[in-house]
Amino acid sequence: MGSHILDALNVRVEGQGDKFLVFAHGFGTDQSAWQRILPFFTPYYRVILFDLVCAGSVNPDYFNFRRYTNLEAYVDDLLNILDTLGVDRCFYVGHSVSAMIGILASIRRPELFTKLIMIGASPRFLNDKDYHGGFEQKEIESVFVAMEANYEAWVNGFAPLAVGADVPAAVREFSRTLFNMRPDITLFVSRTVFNSDLRGILGLVKVPCCIIQTSKDVSVPASVAKYLKNHLGGKATVEMLRTEGHLPHLSAPAMLAPVIRRALSR
Repeated sequence: MGSHILDALNVRVEGQGDKFLVFAHGFGTDQSAWQRILPFFTPYYRVILFDLVCAGSVNPDYFNFRRYTNLEAYVDDLLNILDTLGVDRCFYVGHSVSAMIGILASIRRPELFTKLIMIGASPRFLNDKDYHGGFEQKEIESVFVAMEANYEAWVNGFAPLAVGADVPAAVREFSRTLFNMRPDITLFVSRTVFNSDLRGILGLVKVPCCIIQTSKDVSVPASVAKYLKNHLGGKATVEMLRTEGHLPHLSAPAMLAPVIRRALSR
């Protein structure tokens, strides 16, 4: 994509202030997922929004199946965006897989990031002998089978589970962005995310981190937040939200926003 990345990934800069704040959405959503919390930040920060290349809001022709086989390609995109915008320092808020993209970016370019704020983050979704990621391999494979067999039925089942809390508007919004994605891209990205294992590089992260975790998340057990805190190489704190679900920016924005603002001020 080169110099066209700002257009290709729908990059927007909103707000005012002398500090940059990046909001990076997770799997199955796009930058619209942040709309409910933006008003809490645009009066104080220059907020950078963009879409991951896998998002349904991006031309699917940009998704190169040979290139996006691991998270490093997404890191390249993030750093390309920041460099093209001339950003030399920023706060970074990443949801789910974008939290891990932020971690990798901070290892590569630590001077670029003042702080990482991670929502629903996991370095590894699969269980291991001394690690509870939340899923067994058989469970993941059954998810892939369901996605391939009937994408619409899978979305209709997965969206309310992921949202967790009883917030129908959030379920509708998450369903909308999932349906916007091309099913073959959704499946490919799911395999990439669920097969990733970043536990071994957590100690290389020296940028301060805040880990935000809901009390019950079908995708990420609360123990993973503690694991991240104990294994990240720099200062790390954990904030527990008294709500359920993997997408608190959709289901509980008024609860999440003050926690992010507090993390930014520390």
